[in-house]
Amino acid sequence: MITIASIFVFISFYTLYYTSKRAALSHDYGFEKWMQKNPKQTKITGLCLLLLAYSLWLFTTALGSATLLFLIQLMTISSLVIILTPLKVFNPRGIIILFAISGLLEFYYY
Repeated sequence: MITIASIFVFISFYTLYYTSKRAALSHDYGFEKWMQKNPKQTKITGLCLLLLAYSLWLFTTALGSATLLFLIQLMTISSLVIILTPLKVFNPRGIIILFAISGLLEFYYY
């Protein structure tokens, strides 16, 4: 469940990052072009995914710890996106592998 919430936080912040006018954006993939052309729908999608991630944290843990863990996760993922996106470190295959390994480790140790 934590991995799924992490995926939603990553995707939501990545979509919100692409609606920024100050960010150095690249258009390597088709969905990035779509996000740049449709900022209103992208912002709505990003905010809905953030709300979904927070509700998953609430479902998993109590209110106080869910809020704290969600904010820590949001700060960590947002700083990584802001630092690593201009360097073009993110590619879909690498992200899928990273979250798949994280999910397997979560199921193994849970």
